[in-house]
Amino acid sequence: MRAADRTMSRRDGRRLSLALAENWRGLIDYSLTTIRCRSFRAACGETGANLAGENLRKLIDLTAHLRGPQGCPWDREQDYDSVKGLLLEEAYEVIDAVNARDFGGLKDELGDLLFQVVFYSRLAEEEGRFGLGDVIEHVHAKLIRRHPHVFGEVQARNAEEALKSWLAVKEQERASGGKREKDSCLKGIPSSLPSTLAAYELGVRAAEVGFDWANVGDLLDKVVEEVRELRQELAVQPASPAARVEEEVGDLLFAVANLARFLRTDPESCLRRANQKFQRRFQAMEEEVDRRGKKLQDCSLDEMESIWNEIKFRETP
Repeated sequence: MRAADRTMSRRDGRRLSLALAENWRGLIDYSLTTIRCRSFRAACGETGANLAGENLRKLIDLTAHLRGPQGCPWDREQDYDSVKGLLLEEAYEVIDAVNARDFGGLKDELGDLLFQVVFYSRLAEEEGRFGLGDVIEHVHAKLIRRHPHVFGEVQARNAEEALKSWLAVKEQERASGGKREKDSCLKGIPSSLPSTLAAYELGVRAAEVGFDWANVGDLLDKVVEEVRELRQELAVQPASPAARVEEEVGDLLFAVANLARFLRTDPESCLRRANQKFQRRFQAMEEEVDRRGKKLQDCSLDEMESIWNEIKFRETP
């Protein structure tokens, strides 16, 4: 089920149906225009490679129609804030499809994510700020500009040199944009990022100026150190203030987040996989206990751990 489907309540759906019934002429006109475009492309023998731009145009036109007077009441009521949750949800559903290597689902979810980009651009266009064309032109120019090792005279023999080239251009952009040299390299990290990704980005920014662990062994030692400090805090009598324990847990999570970065992954994806694995195994344990005619509440911890280990063993390649 798509995010928009879940968001639409029964009452909104009823209102939408009534509105569509009242505006059927506009919908028919739009459908006839779409059919004519398809017929024209078929007559011209347009190839799949050439359809991307035309299909994007269709999506732009559809979004404008949904926001228009003969479109969808629900879509017309949305603003920058009301669809933020949908944007995040679609991004995470893309990640889920990637993790599962579900390429049919990935095609679907990328389309949903693209619609969010088009929708936000439409909101801005209605206010005379910018349109999707400006968004595309801006990112295209930025990618050309930040790849002098591809489109310029700079040479990059490997990924590390390419990254250095990219960062050098980025720093030039900061300087030319009037940003002071004393501005922190950590400035600009979105406060809305999940904490795991914020920790990842902080580590990336610090590593860009050489402040990083020398190797993964040193980082693993740091994780062990944070676990030891947490144990020490928990052993204090009388008990340490909750803020102290929270600080030590935070230090541990920060170190683990940067361990993921060092291993060329990201902590959010790692934790999502772990969550999914736990959910899958726990639900399998529930099914096994039910098969035995019992409930989890009736099982001892030893019995549940025994079933858990059996499930874990079955999943081992």
